[in-house]
Amino acid sequence: MLTLDQKGRITVPARWREQLMASVGGKLIITKNADGGLALYPPPVWEQLERIVLELTADDDPWRRILAGNSEEVEIDSASRVLIPPDLRRWAGLEREVKFMGLGTYFELWDLGRYEVHEAQAIAKGRPEALRNLKLA
Repeated sequence: MLTLDQKGRITVPARWREQLMASVGGKLIITKNADGGLALYPPPVWEQLERIVLELTADDDPWRRILAGNSEEVEIDSASRVLIPPDLRRWAGLEREVKFMGLGTYFELWDLGRYEVHEAQAIAKGRPEALRNLKLA
């Protein structure tokens, strides 16, 4: 769990900070995700995703707007913090306690309470078919 400061900044966890500084100069692209949180992408990953998003058909215009239309570049500052844009903070319900997760090629940022509800719903729904035969603790 992380704490959002009064200016709307989070401190990037040390386990990812050094790698992000070295690989992408501390720059990230932040946008809405499909589930009520925020997604943060290193620019090379975002560029690949953005190409796909921008090629969506007219039927998928709402998703083009949601993902590409709300994307903003943010940067890790000298104190290892990232300022979350106010409109994205409001949309994701970020107030104080937040959950920051690394998910392979990108990160997610959630209001802690909202994430706990989302996770409980996913667990109640059961594992997806692809995970049913795996031994998970």
